[in-house]
Amino acid sequence: MPKMKTKSSCKKRFKITASGRVKAGQAGKRHGMIKRTNKFLRDARGTTVLSKADEKIIKPMMPYSR
Repeated sequence: MPKMKTKSSCKKRFKITASGRVKAGQAGKRHGMIKRTNKFLRDARGTTVLSKADEKIIKPMMPYSR
């Protein structure tokens, strides 16, 4: 049986935590910081854990990360 392939875009953007959740960078921080509030910028630091619905989309693309 051939190996399953991991989606290249997913392996660059997501990590799986020890408990099986999907960790990703915060959205909305690429450009346009002037129009964003300071509260938004503070809250969007670091990484976040994806919702259950988004996990169902990402996990099939990363077969060996479980």
